[in-house]
Amino acid sequence: MTQKVLTSLLLLLLCGSVAAEPTHKPTTTRRAAAEKQNVKSTPKEPETPAKEPPAKEPPANELFGAVPSPAPLAARAIGSYARGCLAGAVALPINGPDWQVMRLSRNRNWGHPRLLDFLERFAADARNLDGWPGLLVGDMSQPRGGPMITGHSSHQIGLDVDIWLTPMPDRILTPQERENMMAVSMLKDPFTVDPDKWTPLHTKLIKRAASYPEVDRIFVHPAIKKVLCDQAGNDRAWLGKVRPWWNHYYHFHVRVTCPPGASDCEPQKPLSGDDGCGQELSNWFAMLKKTAIAGVGQPATGIPRKSSITMSKLPPECGTVLTAGGFEPPIPVNADNLPQPVLKALASKETGPPPPKLDAAARRALLMSSSEMPVPERNPRR
Repeated sequence: MTQKVLTSLLLLLLCGSVAAEPTHKPTTTRRAAAEKQNVKSTPKEPETPAKEPPAKEPPANELFGAVPSPAPLAARAIGSYARGCLAGAVALPINGPDWQVMRLSRNRNWGHPRLLDFLERFAADARNLDGWPGLLVGDMSQPRGGPMITGHSSHQIGLDVDIWLTPMPDRILTPQERENMMAVSMLKDPFTVDPDKWTPLHTKLIKRAASYPEVDRIFVHPAIKKVLCDQAGNDRAWLGKVRPWWNHYYHFHVRVTCPPGASDCEPQKPLSGDDGCGQELSNWFAMLKKTAIAGVGQPATGIPRKSSITMSKLPPECGTVLTAGGFEPPIPVNADNLPQPVLKALASKETGPPPPKLDAAARRALLMSSSEMPVPERNPRR
């Protein structure tokens, strides 16, 4: 009897032990094994190689600014005045019978033959017919045109020239004087021409420039435009070519038309026929007042131009112009290794003084009188 009881107890203990083991253990083991097998059997996807960022194009103004000589090609103005290039440029001699070139270090006395022909005739006529002592010639274009590292958004196709409103001295200026001499501002304040500096000869000079049929536009400060409107008399047809624009208070900018038959040259829109002495001029004076109230100067011209224009944004022919004759423009890595012609342009002095600003009292008075002043568009059609 005792033996039967012990045998029964032993059987109960063994059964309880088996029943107490977790029933999911074999399942978990099988699942883990299956997962491990799947991991081994599934082929690993190839890693996608990281894409390298596209090479950044150098600004076109650094490339064209590095070229020391013209493209040995037939003369062509290619593209627009503010987005183009120049083939077959000709240098204006730095000394002429009726002109002298300023800021020689910039190497910007290049132009299309059409511009040089105009300049030589204009300088002679201004002296012989109007009594102007001679022209001081500022920036024209670079040897192959294109965007500039400083100073201009236009002047790119060899058909633009800046002419100082300072008369030429009666002697040949030294190279040092041409680098350091400062043009004279014609302004008394942001809105007014100084009557002690502006003379009837200045009016005759600009009227003479506008008289040539190949002259398309002349840009002057709005206050100078107002003086010209006041002094024009009954002969007003030429005034339509004279357009107000920022910063033209110590020089005027002459733009000649595209050469006849030049399909690569993009002309400007025809003039409206209005003399520009009415509402347009009033809008410009409203803009000048707004700028004076803000207490800031006009847009600067002597600072480096951080251009976003690359070769891909210029006419395709400009690539040929840039490299014609085997020229390989150096591609700068940083500001420390810019080409020497670019460094010279950056180092050259501004040709005129900064625009005048109102003192605090005059600014307060203007602010009090202009509370209802309308704000016109800043960029009327040029």
